[in-house]
Amino acid sequence: MAFPSLFSPKDPQDKELYEYIHNIFGFYPKNIALYRVAFTHKSVAAETVGNYHVSNERMEYLGDAVLSTVVADYLFHTYPTQPEGFLTEMRSRIVSRVSLNKLSEKLGFGAYIRHSADMGNNARSMGGNAFEALMGAIYLDKGFNFAKHIIIDRIVKVHIDIDELQQTDVNFKSKLLEWSQKQKKITVFKMLEEIGEGHKKQFHVQIIIDEQPYADAIDRSIRGAEQLAAEKTWKLLFGED
Repeated sequence: MAFPSLFSPKDPQDKELYEYIHNIFGFYPKNIALYRVAFTHKSVAAETVGNYHVSNERMEYLGDAVLSTVVADYLFHTYPTQPEGFLTEMRSRIVSRVSLNKLSEKLGFGAYIRHSADMGNNARSMGGNAFEALMGAIYLDKGFNFAKHIIIDRIVKVHIDIDELQQTDVNFKSKLLEWSQKQKKITVFKMLEEIGEGHKKQFHVQIIIDEQPYADAIDRSIRGAEQLAAEKTWKLLFGED
């Protein structure tokens, strides 16, 4: 059982975040300031020393590494007979920007992320960024083994369906291409833009059918963006959930 810290926060916003972390993940933070930073978008970051602004970007970088390592280890030991290609693909899908965005929305992150009112296209990835930053905060606050426990037992085992992830390609991209071939339609996965650099780089893809634009999607991999765009387009065409 997790017990509240003797130094639980007095600030109303911090206390609300403190209780939220406990309700969702089953533990109380030791250092609530870390979690406050994890939920602070750069659009509202306060300047501290020189030109450095406190936001969740640095913590996002750390959380990305922790999350990827833990998921890789989990898949390696859970699927001892699966080849490297399967492990790599499943890890990519679990930690993809699309997956993390959806998970952050499911867990209600939006109510706790501090950001400017006008986010534009950046709002699409804000939740996923905060999710990675939160993993970094847990790692800094509680250590790697505790972060590993939270990722596996409170996230992967509860919210991630590996079997469903395996079927994503068959259900949408492959189905869309097969339908296009049967209907004698030309379907193109068009790269619209590459956003960001390094570990934050994302790809924006749109589906064009017979020169008509359909759904678009953004993900950290081209394959991931194509998969989500195919899923959205399939639902637009046939209204399937």
